[in-house]
Amino acid sequence: MLEWALVFLVIAIIAGALGVTGVARGAAAISKGLFGFSLVVALLMILMVLLGADPLAAIQPALLAV
Repeated sequence: MLEWALVFLVIAIIAGALGVTGVARGAAAISKGLFGFSLVVALLMILMVLLGADPLAAIQPALLAV
């Protein structure tokens, strides 16, 4: 998801440089939202590890079934 945030950031920079401010504003908003969501998920994972929980324990059985 962080990769998509970077893609939209690049789109916003290019659109801003070309003078297409509406597209730049929209791409920048999407990029900020995806980055914020990625940051929250990363902080939750770090918190779970510090508390001794395995953050991937719930999805590991599902991955093994595939």
